[in-house]
Amino acid sequence: MTAIVLLISHWLDLYDTSMLGAKWDQLFRILLVLGFVALGLSAVGVLFPQFLPGNGSLRTGIIILMFTLFLWRFAYSWIVHQPYFRQRVYVLGTGARAQRLLNGLRQQSGQGIEVVGWTGNVEGELTRESVAMHLTLLAQEGGVHRVIVAMPDRRGTLPVEELLDLRLKGVKVEEATSWLEKITGKIEVDQLYPSWLIFAEGFRFSTFNRLIRRALNFTAALVGLVFALPVLPLVALAVKLSSPGPILYHQKRVGRGGVVFYCYKFRTMREDAEADTGATWATDNDPRITKVGKFLRSSRLDEIPQLWCVLKGDMHFVGPRPERPEFVESLSRDIPYYGVRHTVRPGITGWAQVQYKYGNTVEDAREKLQYDLFYIKNASVGLDFWIVFQTIKIVLLGRGAK
Repeated sequence: MTAIVLLISHWLDLYDTSMLGAKWDQLFRILLVLGFVALGLSAVGVLFPQFLPGNGSLRTGIIILMFTLFLWRFAYSWIVHQPYFRQRVYVLGTGARAQRLLNGLRQQSGQGIEVVGWTGNVEGELTRESVAMHLTLLAQEGGVHRVIVAMPDRRGTLPVEELLDLRLKGVKVEEATSWLEKITGKIEVDQLYPSWLIFAEGFRFSTFNRLIRRALNFTAALVGLVFALPVLPLVALAVKLSSPGPILYHQKRVGRGGVVFYCYKFRTMREDAEADTGATWATDNDPRITKVGKFLRSSRLDEIPQLWCVLKGDMHFVGPRPERPEFVESLSRDIPYYGVRHTVRPGITGWAQVQYKYGNTVEDAREKLQYDLFYIKNASVGLDFWIVFQTIKIVLLGRGAK
């Protein structure tokens, strides 16, 4: 019961902290959770009555669950908005990056964060002295628990002595990149210094970790292929009847360490899709996609042959999307740190795929790289399971299909 309630709550985004302020929306979603649980238990009661307690215990349990869910939800929302539990933050910096950080922190009110000031509120000319005075006054008047530095150019304007004084008094002084990573789930490549990548926590590539993940991926791919066997003939027949050409297509992709491998999928486009254009990304409502191909893409059934790539070791279930060599060459020139994504095996699904739309431009590639960097930095078995869960949710709810 507990597992079912947690699963449905995740499914309905009830663990998204940005929803804490939407009380009526939360109320409706909690009622949906209770409704699904009640329907499920009713079905179990009809089919397997011996599994459920009698004497009205089930009805009583649902009522208790309803009141405790409502009570805890609204109690938590009240608790995190109390002054004692709130972290008072000062954003040190101006410009677009500082503004993004400011907006992101203000949206984190459900996690007990309160922005008490930022350098953009400094009156007059922006100098080291004016910034230092603004920060010091706020720290003395209302108290500051954290200072997050988001200055693009720190020479001559960073109040080093005042920051050191606050640090020695117990105030945490942190860099904006780490906080933007926490808030957005990505690592911004603009103003990202190589030193941050060198000294940041994460980027765990131990041999033991690689072996564990490889064993799990091999086993999962083998089981997946066994379960997919009944579907394969039907999909193959549908592809063959939809348009002339081969059932499968293979394409060169760049894997870990820049090694080129062949990626296999069910064909979703007509056979001569790139005869005139050469290598090109698929677009919205791409006319080259067949009717059957559109269904295969939306249901992700076209990805099944990639399980063979996982078995071979060219790919994992979770990782950056493998890109074509033609695109990698140009993207590596246009986007800084693009080559970092080749330090891990590419994946059938990934953090970028569940967090961002299907991309078909250089700017989309830049945005997805930022999510890929977050994944590479924080890669773990637990994160992989979470991404797979989110992928299943996206597929079943029909989100983000192209």
